Amino acid sequence: MKHTSLFKKLLFTCLVSVCIIACNSKTQEETDTPATDSSAIADTAQSELNSNQSALLETMLGTAPAEGTILRGVSFGDPVSKVKATETFEMFEEVADHLGYTMETPQLETIDVQYFINKDKKVESIRVDVYLNSADATKQLWNAGKAHFTEQYAAPKEEGKVVTWNKNAVRVNMEDVSSGKDYGLKFEFSPAGAAVLAKK
Repeated sequence: MKHTSLFKKLLFTCLVSVCIIACNSKTQEETDTPATDSSAIADTAQSELNSNQSALLETMLGTAPAEGTILRGVSFGDPVSKVKATETFEMFEEVADHLGYTMETPQLETIDVQYFINKDKKVESIRVDVYLNSADATKQLWNAGKAHFTEQYAAPKEEGKVVTWNKNAVRVNMEDVSSGKDYGLKFEFSPAGAAVLAKK
């Protein structure tokens, strides 16, 4: 009986060893397969990691702006009721001084829009925070935003990581707020000539 148990253990150990050796040996097909180009893998990973930034900018801006609107169909001086009726993103915050809306892409990039309101419950400024997945996506959105706002508001003033446009009583700031492995841009829309009213 003792010998049978020992024989079974020995047989089991041999079978496991044979299976491990068989699984680890390469077939002729595996040996002949050329190595995959790591840059192709990186490009695929980037495209899966990041949204198309021009499309993301269009999503942020909303539908084609109507005459006199600033962003997403909303203008300075619009009542809170118009913001609530117009905004299509999901509301995440409603407090005394602002309304907050958010949208997340399939790549887990996020657009947060905050409409800052005055004591009369009317829009006085708008801030958009865009959270991205990589430095490359940040650069692409920066370039797309710069081209769009330069076309709309003329040549900007650039200081480091901040670009500012002033035209038609509107001031637009675009800032690269990336830090370490956290990537993103901040856009602020306020009446031109007025102090920036959005809280930082």
